[in-house]
Amino acid sequence: MNSNAPTHLTALPDSRARRAIERLLEGSGITLNGPSPRDLRVYHPDLFERVLRQGTLGLGEAYMDGWWECERLDQLACRLLQHGLGERVHPPSERLMYRLQAGFFNLQSRARAYRVGEVHYDLGNDLFQRMLDPTLCYSCGYWKEADTLHEAQLAKLELACRKLELEPGMRVLDIGCGWGSFAAHAARYHGAEVTGITISKEQAELARQRCAGLPVAIELMDYRDLEGCFDRIVSIGMFEHVGHRNYPVYFRTVERLLDAEGLFLLHTIGSNSSEITADPWINRYIFPNGVLPSAMHIARASEPYLLLEDWQNFGPDYDRTLMAWLGNFDARWGEIADRYNERTRRMFRYYLSVCAGAFRARHLQLWQVLFSRGREQRYDAPR
Repeated sequence: MNSNAPTHLTALPDSRARRAIERLLEGSGITLNGPSPRDLRVYHPDLFERVLRQGTLGLGEAYMDGWWECERLDQLACRLLQHGLGERVHPPSERLMYRLQAGFFNLQSRARAYRVGEVHYDLGNDLFQRMLDPTLCYSCGYWKEADTLHEAQLAKLELACRKLELEPGMRVLDIGCGWGSFAAHAARYHGAEVTGITISKEQAELARQRCAGLPVAIELMDYRDLEGCFDRIVSIGMFEHVGHRNYPVYFRTVERLLDAEGLFLLHTIGSNSSEITADPWINRYIFPNGVLPSAMHIARASEPYLLLEDWQNFGPDYDRTLMAWLGNFDARWGEIADRYNERTRRMFRYYLSVCAGAFRARHLQLWQVLFSRGREQRYDAPR
């Protein structure tokens, strides 16, 4: 906690704000200062006013400031979402502001495209190396037959390669290559020649080191600037940063770059709603200018350019992935604690836990969508 944060439970104030919060929590199974690991323990009497005034932004910032605690944030988030509090804790002014911004401005323009890299992905390779598994996959693992995080990430990479029907010598484009996990796997085990692009300087530098000696080229660039022709294209965990105003140009770019007989695999978090919105805390502290697509968004934007061949949802696997990351983060935080402050630690714990709860509540999905340009042969998707 920061130096000014309280360290003991506070007596719950007899205030209108506190009573309003308790009414919202009725029936959720969440108790203020209760004994359950999922209960919210209050350290600051002004917490209720802050949450009513600022919604989820205030709730998240108050946690970072040490105003409240919860042993199992993931369980708390899951219960709140199952109780229907996802939208009710967003003030109307907050929702309106984001819709106006997203409506009048392209929040994911070329000029803004690198911001999420600077804010999140460039935070520190040392942090991500301790949180993730050895593949450095920063996306949902595939837990169908896996027992560990590493097995789940290897299974996800292999699933993507099998869906793409990779063969030796194929030219593969990886849009949003991260630290080179898919590029290295496709090149090492399937003989592909991979071009990976990212908007993070830190990712690009480490990805080049990890892919040294393999037929892999890592470029720091925006997907809209790509040229060439590829037999296969993959995008794992990047589409969330594209933005609804750019969906048509994204799919048009894929069509332009993809060989006539090629395949394209899109791996993305998905929203149950087509409303253009974003959680303000996630938007400010984790993924600036991000927007989660709905099934309708993807289908409509891709329809003029690509043929949808297969759609798989394994959203519940992200719950398990995030909890594994949280376990790694907690276990190894001591190795990097001297390089980051306590507020950063609480920020990451909140982010990982709340997102795990959201997937557990089926508030969010994880989709792998396979496209072609309309090739003649049928497509049978592996699972």
